[in-house]
Amino acid sequence: MNWIKQQLHARVANVAGTQEPIYGPSAIESVARQADTTPYTELKNEDLKWAAMGSTSVETQTFYLMADSGHVGMAQVIYSNVAGIHTTCQFNTKIFYPDGNTPNLWSSDALNNQGFDEQKLSFYADGCAVNLSEDGKSYTIKSATNNASIVNLTVTRTTPGFQIGKDGKSYFGTDRQNPWGSMRHAFWPRCNVEGVIITKDGNVDFKGRGLFVHALQGMKPHHAAAKWNFVNFQSPNYSAVMMEYTTPPSYGSTVVNVGGLARDGEIICAGSANTATHTAVKGDPENDWPEPGAVKFSWSGKTKDGKEVRAEVGGPLGQRLDRVDVMAEVPKFVKNIVGGVVGTKPYIYQVRAATPHGQNDTNVLLVFSTATAVAEAQDWRSREGEGRGGHLVY
Repeated sequence: MNWIKQQLHARVANVAGTQEPIYGPSAIESVARQADTTPYTELKNEDLKWAAMGSTSVETQTFYLMADSGHVGMAQVIYSNVAGIHTTCQFNTKIFYPDGNTPNLWSSDALNNQGFDEQKLSFYADGCAVNLSEDGKSYTIKSATNNASIVNLTVTRTTPGFQIGKDGKSYFGTDRQNPWGSMRHAFWPRCNVEGVIITKDGNVDFKGRGLFVHALQGMKPHHAAAKWNFVNFQSPNYSAVMMEYTTPPSYGSTVVNVGGLARDGEIICAGSANTATHTAVKGDPENDWPEPGAVKFSWSGKTKDGKEVRAEVGGPLGQRLDRVDVMAEVPKFVKNIVGGVVGTKPYIYQVRAATPHGQNDTNVLLVFSTATAVAEAQDWRSREGEGRGGHLVY
């Protein structure tokens, strides 16, 4: 009877957006369990298929862009299903300018008549297309959905893609054979980027490097994760990516971390034995959130021939690029998904870290996010010395 009640509560909460009961850490099977025996698998074309779930979920393909000119950008498709009743799609672009004075350019547009090719490897909608090449090595991203940012980009991987474990998924639910939710990330960690985003002030040439992430939150997003850490490091010789999330107390505030290191032609290592730490918290006086002042990201793994690998990116953070009030910016369908959570005030902090050691061609993009209840923000100062603050993002 208790199992039936748990299943009922979980599925009602997943549809209605209400707070879930406390199931505890036993109700999440982290992808780290798969990584114990299979640290990662290289992606095949079939691993890049859109799931396009028929139940509550949010699926994204995001292209992070770091131009040789110093511009940093993003192009993203969001595919969302609300309770298996309504599907909505959105195309987002963002540009950060290197001069520090030009306002960030943000465009977000609802898509109509969305669909996929027969294999579900390419996405299209009116005025928008994200196509995977036949050889599975590049995406073309084209969008004329917003005159403020017309997109024409090609992102080509220079190393294999990867997912942690066998399928990249963490599973949520008290019945391991019938989970009620999941979370998955798949990466192209190192890419070449060609093309432009045409703005009203002219073309922004995004020739440079990039990262591609295909993510699936197969449940209400705020039920799966309360906090996020994300770092995208790109240099002439190496790339590093890390995605970490902390579940809500419903699942024991469990930390799940996935990431890897790459260079042209090979994945150096990938797995779940990585850490993201906020070594200093400066706080945001405007909303009392624990905005980090310094961070440390550490990767640990083994090469294919069994050699130990460790890498670290860290130090004080410079001035933030942006702070996004999620509920003010996101499309209506996302608000519908999280609207049942009383007191949720999610913010995203985006930082481009100072270039280390004077290497002008090294880029580090940090995106900090927290979507936990207001009560947690009110006690962050008491935890400042523990290096825990608000965390990173999709």
